[in-house]
Amino acid sequence: MELRADAKFAFPRAVVFAAYRDHLADLLPYLPNVRKIEQASREEPAPGVVKLLNVWHGGGDIPGVARAFVSEKMLTWDDSATWNEAEFTCEWVIKTHAFSEAVSCRGGNRFIERDGSTILEIRGNIAIDAKKIPGVPGLLAGKVGKAVEDLLVSKIQPNLVSTAEGLGRFLESRGGKL
Repeated sequence: MELRADAKFAFPRAVVFAAYRDHLADLLPYLPNVRKIEQASREEPAPGVVKLLNVWHGGGDIPGVARAFVSEKMLTWDDSATWNEAEFTCEWVIKTHAFSEAVSCRGGNRFIERDGSTILEIRGNIAIDAKKIPGVPGLLAGKVGKAVEDLLVSKIQPNLVSTAEGLGRFLESRGGKL
């Protein structure tokens, strides 16, 4: 199932790109559904190419009572991303900590310069193989997988938009400077 979000920023492309790549953890105050973002690794295998592994801890908006039934594993995911400064792109792969064998999520971001501002296009796909989720009967796997995909997309797309909006607020708070 397709993931899709767009955002427009009144800042130069190089600034938006660098802020998203290098200041992700600084966006936390603007992300109500995220409790923590940890940078697990950063490599620069070639000039202008950065490979990042960020670990996201979601669930900032989950009530304490519900949190007792939702494991930390269900709210945590690895975000492996390759940032290409020459092309102003980012290719990413998400690996969930829960049911990782059943969830496939990957995509890319493009930062497009337009009239002195920046358009961020986020495109991706998520697929659920419910046959790999313990307890799901094989006969129901197709329906369950589709229902889980629909649910995840309904949660992930607003979070993509929220992250982009948080990036905009972060840049505004700094007067567009890093």
